Amino acid sequence: MRRIILIFCIGSLLFSCKSKKVVVTKKRSEPTKQVQPKDAPEQEIIKTSPSTKTYTSDTERYIDMYKGIAQNEMKLYGIPASITLAQGILESGSGKGRLSVQANNHFGIKCHEWTGAKIYHDDDKKQECFRKYKHAKYSFRDHSLFLTERRRYSGLFSLKKGDYKAWAKGLRAAGYATDKKYPQKLISLIERYNLHEYDKAVLGGSYEKHKPEMVQSQRVTYTVSKGDTLYSISKRYNTTVEELQKLNGLTGTTLSIGQVLLVKPTSNN
Repeated sequence: MRRIILIFCIGSLLFSCKSKKVVVTKKRSEPTKQVQPKDAPEQEIIKTSPSTKTYTSDTERYIDMYKGIAQNEMKLYGIPASITLAQGILESGSGKGRLSVQANNHFGIKCHEWTGAKIYHDDDKKQECFRKYKHAKYSFRDHSLFLTERRRYSGLFSLKKGDYKAWAKGLRAAGYATDKKYPQKLISLIERYNLHEYDKAVLGGSYEKHKPEMVQSQRVTYTVSKGDTLYSISKRYNTTVEELQKLNGLTGTTLSIGQVLLVKPTSNN
């Protein structure tokens, strides 16, 4: 009997030890790390962030895009950045014109002796040849070369770099544009968008702000001839019928041959 009890105890002990060996506590598995092969090229990481810059007009966007190029051209060639930007805005329609969009030509420079790519566009004549550039910056460079390499524009470079009004008038006088109002259009753009500030940034302490000129306008009169009307006279002198009536104390439109009309009074500006 004792032998049976002893065998039973030994069997129970062996079974208990075996059970303890089977129980294994598993550790929580960690996520597998992806290892890049040594021979594989490193992946380029591009950080992008949404643009928070907004513009109220295409012109403001144009200025922000090309102000740096215009200033660099000023440093290299002496052409005021304000003039370059104003011309670019005017000639390219703030970068929206066909020549600027399809040919990166911001200044309407025609082919002449050009041997590069070309585009044809209606201008003074139908399908005229214009230069085509790979990037807008080459158009700005060609504009600088166009002015510096032609003798008729040489007088511009004796002007003060901060005198944008003199430059605007000098371009028209040298034959850059046939539009009589071209200088006023450039000046208006420069002053509306403070483009002269980019000249100031380049010139630093040597910048001299343009001083308004004192201009005395002369008294202008006109003697009425046969067939003249207030309307025709107003168009001739770029004024209005109402202004002529006011200057001459007229209540109607009736005129008489030989009548002297005051067209422009003497004034100081």
